[in-house]
Amino acid sequence: MILPRIVEWLARALAIVGGIVLGVIIVLTVVSVTGRALIWAGFGPILGDFEIVEALTGFAVFCFLPYCQLMRGHAILDVFTNMMGPTVVRAIDAFAEIVAAIVLALIAWRLTHGFVDKFRNGETSFIVQFPMWWAYAACLLPAYVSVATAILTSARGVKAALSGRDLLPEHHGME
Repeated sequence: MILPRIVEWLARALAIVGGIVLGVIIVLTVVSVTGRALIWAGFGPILGDFEIVEALTGFAVFCFLPYCQLMRGHAILDVFTNMMGPTVVRAIDAFAEIVAAIVLALIAWRLTHGFVDKFRNGETSFIVQFPMWWAYAACLLPAYVSVATAILTSARGVKAALSGRDLLPEHHGME
């Protein structure tokens, strides 16, 4: 099926974009802090650096969510499930995947409302004065790819629970 491949490709591509954005955040922070340290030499911080870092960090987090969902990288607590059989564990995993899909859909829905609200009221950042809706708009695609990924992993989880075969990757979260 082509749709799961597209969703998986998007999840991976967004994770790469998120990593690049984190690199930009690092460079921006280093340059700004170095500028602050060299004020005596006529340099200074990047104007509104914290606003830019805040917006880029939010975007990076949303970029990592689909891949994290795809790879089951969310933190888990398996103290109780270690004592259960694979059938019960598959059922619990399927339920958790469904709950994650619902939560991610709620986040995407509210992010969309936030975007519309910021777009309509014209709110801007304090120092740089960039429209706040830009940050919300940037996060919309990754948020909806997260939802699509969660639906995909939910379907795989339910299929695994019903078939008795492991169809999801091993947990990669902090245990």
